[in-house]
Amino acid sequence: MKKLIIACSIAVLSVTATFAQTKETKINSTQVTVTQDGPKIEFADEIIDYGSIENGADGYREFKFTNTGSEPLIITKAKGSCGCTVPTAPLNKPIAPGQSDVIKVHYDTKRPGKFAKSVTLTSNAVNAPTKVIRIKGEVGPRPTAEAKK
Repeated sequence: MKKLIIACSIAVLSVTATFAQTKETKINSTQVTVTQDGPKIEFADEIIDYGSIENGADGYREFKFTNTGSEPLIITKAKGSCGCTVPTAPLNKPIAPGQSDVIKVHYDTKRPGKFAKSVTLTSNAVNAPTKVIRIKGEVGPRPTAEAKK
């Protein structure tokens, strides 16, 4: 019975150590950080500010990212916070270590007023399996009937 308990304990500890992403330990007042190898996603910018834009203006923007890890990065899901924010991501396309790509985001600029929206990405990145990127800005008023003439 003791052998069974010891074997199970070792198995649980092995599995726990295998799936640990980052572990910080202090040894004699020295902090040691151990990081798991794997894909890592790093963005040039995590927030894009549209600033003040005209009603009906171009609502497309791009978030550039790089896989700074040691294994291929795979984005499995990209979801906008509402129907007015539509992301286009390289879903299920492996991004090799050191390679870059973009997440395209379209905001419906026919909605006047300030906005702050988000896009949630799901990937196999060890540093951020769920990553939120944001857009913000202000859309001007709708054109009047006289301005359309």
